Parts: sequence; C-alpha cells; structure tokens
Amino acid sequence: MDQAPGNPQGPQDQGHQDARALPTCYRHPDRETGVRCTRCERPICPECMISASVGFQCPECVRAGSGTGHAPSASQPRTLAGGTVTADPRLVTKILIGLNLAVFLVQLSVGDRFTDRFDLIGRAYVPLLGSVEGVAEGQWYRMLTVMFLHGSYIHILFNMLSLWWIGGPLEAALGRARYLALYFVSGLAGSALTYLVAAPNQPSLGASGAIFGLFGATAVLMRRLNYDMRPVIALLVINLIFTFGWSNIAWQAHIGGLVGGVVVGYAMVHAPRERRTLIQYGVCAVVLAAVVVATLVRTAQLT
Repeated sequence: MDQAPGNPQGPQDQGHQDARALPTCYRHPDRETGVRCTRCERPICPECMISASVGFQCPECVRAGSGTGHAPSASQPRTLAGGTVTADPRLVTKILIGLNLAVFLVQLSVGDRFTDRFDLIGRAYVPLLGSVEGVAEGQWYRMLTVMFLHGSYIHILFNMLSLWWIGGPLEAALGRARYLALYFVSGLAGSALTYLVAAPNQPSLGASGAIFGLFGATAVLMRRLNYDMRPVIALLVINLIFTFGWSNIAWQAHIGGLVGGVVVGYAMVHAPRERRTLIQYGVCAVVLAAVVVATLVRTAQLT
C-alpha cells in the first residue's frame, strides 16, 4: 500500500499493520481470506468454500463427513452459491476461451463474410452478403453469436485474459451451471441494450458484454465475503474509462452486461438456502424476459 507523504511508518506502525493482515487460505497460501471453515476453523478462499448448514466448510471436512453419522457421500459438496464442487473448477472458463479462439481462427480464415453473417447489427444492407441483414430481419441468433466474435488480436487477447482472470475464480465460487447462466444472461443483456440503443446499421462484436457481467458479479461476491473492494472497483473504473474514452467501442454492450451481471450475481450469492435454486434461475429468467421485451420493442421500431 502507498504511504502518505510526511507520515512514515515506524516499527510499531508496521507491527500493527501486520497484526491486522488477513490470514491466507490453507490450500492456496497466496490468497487472503476472512472466512474460516466452521468445523476446523482453517481459513478458506472462495474456491475452497463449500456451503454448509451454517457457514462454509473446507473440502477436507466435507469429505470426512457431516459429523451427524451420515456417510460422506450423503451430502454432496456445494459451492458458495449451491453449485456442485468439481475436480476442475475452471473447466467451463477453459471451454469458453477455447470456443472464442476457435471462432477467431475461423474469422481469420474465412474473412469478413463470416463475421458479417454473425455479428450484431440491427438492420442494414451488407454489401458482402448482398442483402439486408440484422436482428430486425429475424436473425435473432446474432445476439448470441456476437459474443464469440472479435475484431483484432488485441481485442481477443484482452478479453480472454480478462475472462481467465475473472471467470476462473467466479466459476469456482458459483459452480458450472450457475456460472454459465451468468455468462450468457449477461452477454445477452449487453446485446439487447446494444440492439435497443445503437444505430441499426452499426455492427458490433465481442465477448465484452458477458465479461463485464462477470466483473459485476465478482464485485457482488467480494462484497458478500467482506473482501477488499478496491482492486475490483479500480479495475472496473479503468475498463469504464476505456469504454467511454475510446471510439469504436460498443459501450451499450458493456453497460448492459454489467447491469445484468450485478442483478444475476446478487441473486446467485444472496438467495436464501431454502429457495436458492428457484430464486437464482428465476432472476435469470426475469433478465432474459427483459432481453426479449427490449428486442421486440426495437424490432417493432425498425420494421
């Protein structure tokens, strides 16, 4: 942490600061955490947290059994959001990155004709295709396929690094199904706002809407765990500065994805245990309904 000018830290101040430092996860020593296993009291990070009847338990305590006489297999380990704990907590993130890279290779091989057929555009004549194209022409699939297209090496590099850095820990905390729902709902929310607000002949592409959704959900998760919010807020502010400071960036996708991610993320980590699944996927359905309404309204305006 930077020191304020004219206020040097002496030995006593340094000792006091060390005393206040958060412990590190017993399985991941590089990760600070303020949460402990309710059984063994060892510090655990989000990747190691398994939801229990009260608080969270570490993987070893869950495997050892619930302490109630039941076999360890009687209670399946769950993530913070109620998802299933898996051997590879980053598998979905790896698959998403692989799909984006594969589609980008197809873009490079086939050229603009492929990109123009699957990017997000409201309604416009596309010379390479020789016809009027767009979501308003019934090509609703563009709102989904746009999430796997990129315009340059820098574009896909930045997005995939962000997806790996933000998506991996979030997938571990939510579980695969909930993480995947968050990713696609956020991406579709970004597509819907772009379609609703942007010029109908302005094409856009990129996974940024979904990734901004992951940013929003990460902020909600860190708040839920009482983590230091400053790093994720600083990163989000930097991304928003780029969003509004550079030309040729579809800010609508970023803002739509961010809002969708915050809403869905809040439902994922704050839903009460007794109705958790219903609330989590119910909120996803509500956001998707808003996406459909916005799409229908814009289509009516353009046709």
